[in-house]
Amino acid sequence: MPDKPHIYLLDPQKYSPETIAVAFAKTSRSPESFAVIADELNAEKSAEFNEKWVVGYGHSSVAEHAVLHIAVENISRLACECLESNRLASYTEKSTRYQTWKDDAFFVPPELTGGSPLQAKYIKTCQMLLQTYLDCIEQVTRYLSQTSPQLPEETASQWQRRIRSATIDSCRYLLPAGVLANVGMTINARALEHALVKMLSHPLQEVRAIGAEIKTAAVAAIPTLLKYANPDPILQQIQTSTVHIPSARPPQSWCQLISIDPDAENRLLAAYYYRTHDIAYAQCLETVAAWSVTERQRVAREMVCFENCHESPLRELEYAVLTFDITLDQGAYYEVKRHRMLTLTPQPLTANLGYALPSLIRQAGCEAQFHQAMHESQQFFTELSDAFPALGGYVVPNAALRRFLLSSNLRSLWHFIQLRSAPNAHFAVRRLAQQLYTEVLEHFPAFAPVFQLHFSESVASLERDYFADIIMRNDHDQ
Repeated sequence: MPDKPHIYLLDPQKYSPETIAVAFAKTSRSPESFAVIADELNAEKSAEFNEKWVVGYGHSSVAEHAVLHIAVENISRLACECLESNRLASYTEKSTRYQTWKDDAFFVPPELTGGSPLQAKYIKTCQMLLQTYLDCIEQVTRYLSQTSPQLPEETASQWQRRIRSATIDSCRYLLPAGVLANVGMTINARALEHALVKMLSHPLQEVRAIGAEIKTAAVAAIPTLLKYANPDPILQQIQTSTVHIPSARPPQSWCQLISIDPDAENRLLAAYYYRTHDIAYAQCLETVAAWSVTERQRVAREMVCFENCHESPLRELEYAVLTFDITLDQGAYYEVKRHRMLTLTPQPLTANLGYALPSLIRQAGCEAQFHQAMHESQQFFTELSDAFPALGGYVVPNAALRRFLLSSNLRSLWHFIQLRSAPNAHFAVRRLAQQLYTEVLEHFPAFAPVFQLHFSESVASLERDYFADIIMRNDHDQ
């Protein structure tokens, strides 16, 4: 009689991450159970195995079984961008939508210490932005309390939460990238090695120091799996050479579709047909091209119709790829980067492209303060960047516009659209989701009947309701 299926957890409190990784690796050549293999191992034997097979022979997949949960506290949100740029990891971060910052909760770059005359200006600029942020929270809260009365169906606490949420969503535009954040990261040893190489090669001293501290903490648990987590001279050269201030010329469009296969929809439908028929893909493409509109819509419905929000469209939607050149406020970009299945290439954070002004800031009488804060931060950004090109981003507020390339297959893009167009998403990222939705409907007509959002907003309505202005800077503004 064959053995019955047996499913269980290897307890991380009993076994170290390296031991678990080795136990899983050894199953390829050992007939014993995972538990028996793990019980036969100790730290020395695990290190010896990893030294030979992972480090010596390059069997790096073994390191994927060693998983760490790393708590990173009191680092700047600018540094978070590097930390969170790794696709094969999971993150949870202090949110600018649900928490507030004190006027001293910002990072001071060590490059400015030691008597730099810019240090005092840096601290003054960050304090100015945070004090303006706190002042605007007070003014917007007072304005909404007077103009948005408690609804009959709301409790007092629900009303207060609604007021607070709307207030913070607009006032967070004043927060500079230098404000402090806490990040929880779950990552396997193979991905961590790659992450540490990026961090240890970074132009910011803060990021390099964080990388060194993470490595020190991680080596205590996985002493042999981070042997090659060292600075990379080539990456250092690339990252240093790309630290510059982008041109102030405004983009032609804030969300421009750069590329898409003109035959993209046929490729999706043909891939699904290929899955279910024993014929070559080229023949599937010929078959699909001859389908009627009704038949195309029927097959599209089969590919993406699901019973509930926890089900995903079929992977055949990954055969269509779209690339966009996007200019959004930094706060919105920060939420976009959470979607690690997207391919993102951001330009360096700058104050030179302009900024977004939320409607509530104007309505609450804070507009003059807001513009003054943007002006002062932009002036110091220029001064700081001239002396230290990598440091300017620390004083750039969330309101500042940021350019980035976004490339995605349709499956991931549709997930982004659904999630970020929901009413509980921030209004700036809902604007992007709606624009991407418009592009999807235009280029995938067979999927239009099933790619339907249940929210009645549009790009135009979001801009009308939530943005007083989106100011694009021209060269003569400098």
